[in-house]
Amino acid sequence: MKARRLRPVDRQPWKRKPLEDFPLGPFMSVRDEAEGLGRDDHHGERPLVHDGLRTWTARAAELYDRAFPGDGGSPLVPIETPWVYRTNLRAPDHRGAVRYEIKAWGRQMASPDGRYRELRLPVIRPGRQRTDAERAVAALVAAEGTPGPLPERVRVVQICLTDGQVGEPLFEGGRDAARELFAEHGQQTLEDVVDRFVYRPGSACVSCAYAALCPGLPRAPGLLGVDDRRHARRSWSPTNGRTYRICPARDFIRRIKLPAEWGIEHSAAADRGRAVHDYLARRHATPAPQCCTADIPSDWADGTYPLPEDELTLGRRLLGHHSSICPLRRARVGSLQVEPSLTFYDEDANVIVITRPDLLYQDGGSWVWREVKTRTKRRTGRLLDENPQLALAVLMIGGNLLGGSRERSRVELELLYPDGADLEIIDPFTPSVMAAARAVVTEHVNPWHADTRALPHPGDACATCEVARWCTARTPAEGTA
Repeated sequence: MKARRLRPVDRQPWKRKPLEDFPLGPFMSVRDEAEGLGRDDHHGERPLVHDGLRTWTARAAELYDRAFPGDGGSPLVPIETPWVYRTNLRAPDHRGAVRYEIKAWGRQMASPDGRYRELRLPVIRPGRQRTDAERAVAALVAAEGTPGPLPERVRVVQICLTDGQVGEPLFEGGRDAARELFAEHGQQTLEDVVDRFVYRPGSACVSCAYAALCPGLPRAPGLLGVDDRRHARRSWSPTNGRTYRICPARDFIRRIKLPAEWGIEHSAAADRGRAVHDYLARRHATPAPQCCTADIPSDWADGTYPLPEDELTLGRRLLGHHSSICPLRRARVGSLQVEPSLTFYDEDANVIVITRPDLLYQDGGSWVWREVKTRTKRRTGRLLDENPQLALAVLMIGGNLLGGSRERSRVELELLYPDGADLEIIDPFTPSVMAAARAVVTEHVNPWHADTRALPHPGDACATCEVARWCTARTPAEGTA
């Protein structure tokens, strides 16, 4: 729709985001100002920049300057007007189009005489891999885009703004080579994009101008129990809800995907839990899944997570107990979906609700939602309070958002312990259960929904916060200056 310049009619007034949630936006503004480009004419309307994003941006700008000091023998100058590759047809094609434009977003530089161009693609996380189609499109725009004299040679590079590393060139060569690369890898991909009418509701619905009219986005007014559309559209998930309760700043920084500390995010226990989930997902996602057995192979972790021997042993014990309550033991199981992404638009709250059950399957014609948790010791407590995703599951199934028969519909919590397994069954149609689930979701959502600043809550949790390095309010760990 966007490629065809179709514009929706939105009856809702435009709402400005209170906080900038595009992490590369402030960096690009800093570079525009440093290079004297003056492209930003709306300083008074821009969202506020969160403290964590401001810290990361300052570091990113410093690393960029180190990577491209600009004091070489052949200095490059920034391009005032971004390059655009244009194709004009004599007659409308099968899509009814007579004009095509392709752009590439990044820092665009050229030699003073225009004979050399360089397109610098900024990324946040190390190891970002580009497809051949991405390389081809970037090379074509850099080589054939206007305005300006067309170059003799082009280079496309990627810079990681978290560690300052500039990778090997994604493309380096002349205009003929760029056109050949596009013809081989880029053109068909772009045509497929323009011609593919597929709805994929998810996090992108937050910023989609067509969401209000989209037939592929399921509606669930009242799901979160909030009747307030004053704020710009946002997304919420149970994971966000848990993180926000610990620290609003932590939740926001994770939302915009700033890099996290590997050692904290990937502790041995955390990776063991992920490896267990991945193993079960592989077992259940096979074309003809069969009931899991207690015979767990020694290489069960599949090498994805470098777990120490004690965690590998513990993981095998946990997985061995799953076989006794594997849902495939039931003959009536059908329509099994492994970690499906469920997306609903709560129009009353103006929030995109996203969640991923560990397993969603049908018992007869009834939907069953299962979550799997690994524990090293048994805990006591109220299930819904400790697991907001279960509360959301109750509201979704109890509200018939998934459809199907309600006869056997239920929510299951599978708990794997070193000495056994438990399966808790939750009836989403029991009034007291529905009321408890509503209370849990409301308790998680209301403070977040009213918050427009995401201020930090410094304290003991800072020591185990994977994004604390971007927060100036963090509490230093004991024994550090």
